Amino acid sequence: MKVKCVLCDKIESIPDDALEAKRLRNRPIHTYMCEPCHERISEKTNERIASGNFRLYRTKVNQDDF
Repeated sequence: MKVKCVLCDKIESIPDDALEAKRLRNRPIHTYMCEPCHERISEKTNERIASGNFRLYRTKVNQDDF
């Protein structure tokens, strides 16, 4: 299966029977990111977390007493 990276528009080929290929076929909202872009994003995110200026906003879960 030929896929295109969302960030750098690099076209790669992945096996048709791979789990990622199945996800891309069955759920169009999933996007493909090549390995160098994925590594770059994860490194930059870890640097931001280490700097202390990173806030992860999540919704608060209200616990039900029942």
